[in-house]
Amino acid sequence: MADMSEEKGMTETGKSRIAQGAATVMGAFIINNLIGLFAKTLTARYFGTGIESSAFFAANRFSEILFNLVAGGALGSAFIPVFTGLLVHEKRKKAWKLASSIINLVTIVLLVLSIITIIFSKGIVRYILSPGFNEAEIILTARLLRIQVLSSIIFGISGLVMAILNSHQHFLLPAIAPAMYQIGWVIGITLISPSLGIDGLAWGVVIGSVLHLLVQVPRTLRLKGRSYAFGLGLKIAEVQEVARLMAPRLLGVAFVQLNFLLNTYLASFQQQGAITAISLAFPLMIMPEAAIAQSIAIAALPTFSALVADNKIDEMRSAFVSTLRAILLLAIPASVGLIMLGKPIVELLYSGQAFDASSVLLVSWALLWYAVGLVGHGLVEVTSRAFYALHDTKTPVFVGVGAMLANLGLSFVFSGIFSRLGWMPHGGLALANSTATAVESVILLVLMKRKLVGIQGKRIMIIILQSAIASATMGVVIWGFAHFMSNQHLFLRTGMSIVVGGAVYFFILIILKTSELREVYSLIRKKYGRLESRRRRDGK
Repeated sequence: MADMSEEKGMTETGKSRIAQGAATVMGAFIINNLIGLFAKTLTARYFGTGIESSAFFAANRFSEILFNLVAGGALGSAFIPVFTGLLVHEKRKKAWKLASSIINLVTIVLLVLSIITIIFSKGIVRYILSPGFNEAEIILTARLLRIQVLSSIIFGISGLVMAILNSHQHFLLPAIAPAMYQIGWVIGITLISPSLGIDGLAWGVVIGSVLHLLVQVPRTLRLKGRSYAFGLGLKIAEVQEVARLMAPRLLGVAFVQLNFLLNTYLASFQQQGAITAISLAFPLMIMPEAAIAQSIAIAALPTFSALVADNKIDEMRSAFVSTLRAILLLAIPASVGLIMLGKPIVELLYSGQAFDASSVLLVSWALLWYAVGLVGHGLVEVTSRAFYALHDTKTPVFVGVGAMLANLGLSFVFSGIFSRLGWMPHGGLALANSTATAVESVILLVLMKRKLVGIQGKRIMIIILQSAIASATMGVVIWGFAHFMSNQHLFLRTGMSIVVGGAVYFFILIILKTSELREVYSLIRKKYGRLESRRRRDGK
């Protein structure tokens, strides 16, 4: 009864905000993923899994590390609750002074770090990034790093603009921004690479970062009370609060990036193409995770933060549980689908030109083990943001640090085990990531249950059981269907397997009378009813 009263206690406004925001972000993420997929496909087909692509992805990894350490998820997670709190209490002048100070600080820090990276690029590659590379590969990677590091400065500003728009419940343009980044990749490959080779792709990254920022500028300039001030605001209480919230979260991000760095480090000693394989496989796993978990979590954070700012903890709890159930319902079948169809998907997307059968095996092997961790990644996304909304960045950080330390150790252990078994060792790097993330998600949920004094565990277990039954049935059907259509064209066989598998999954959920499906159906009916009423009113 307590669970039901909590469910009823959550306002329709809170639910609809998250649902509408998530729908907007999810739709944009689908577009982003399609464009990103096109960009990665071009990259794979033009450069395969050879020396040039390995050098590019290694350099790209380091420039991303700089951005993520200074202005990535750590800063956004600390900035949004403080900025949103000021907006909720109509302190817009203070809010914009905070935003200006943070933008100025981030730009200066990233500029200094980028200059240092450019000066010491060769040493960074030789001793930190890819020590397994030979001299020619080190020189190439250092050159690409000097180009790509420029993007980290631009991304720093763009990331904060994205956080500002999300705090104002504007999700569309920030969600579309990654697609603009991928368009930069496409421009680099198609227009610049024919004359500059792999350097053209590196310049495409820089162009993409500029487009990522520019697409968000028009809406930002129309925000109510918008203003900009020079100065670092080091003595402003809100700036100090952001720094306080960011500090522990930064430690967690540092360990995450350290794991990515370690993967690149270890893969540089493995078979040629290992770096490219994990770099192409991880985004394929992240695509459904982004469309499902990130889109919902991004939309939920401002709502969580607003409910906490108004001291509506019961509604916050109910909103969190509803968000969790939605992610589980979608992430579990996505994981099973990637495990079953990973190889044909890789072959369908990337094969051609420089990407041959051996490249397909390299990437699909890594994807198999990354796919195991998709559900864990999704749960971490939303649970971490719930902690941030509660102004608790320490808990997810300490848990994340522990998980990433486990990831570091497991990367050595699993890659060693895989080698002894005669398996390609880069698959062990992917499995280490999946295992550590799964453990992290469970620990975070247990701690969140204590913090919120319950998270309706019975309802969560029911949705896990229902989704697991439906996903297992879906997996069996996909396996049988793929064998039945083994003589058909790869595109037809893979596409039909996805369609049939999805249909089976939702059919089983209907049989099991899953409550989330009824809620979605109810929302659609309400939306359709409003549209019909408006249409009739306009007709009169």
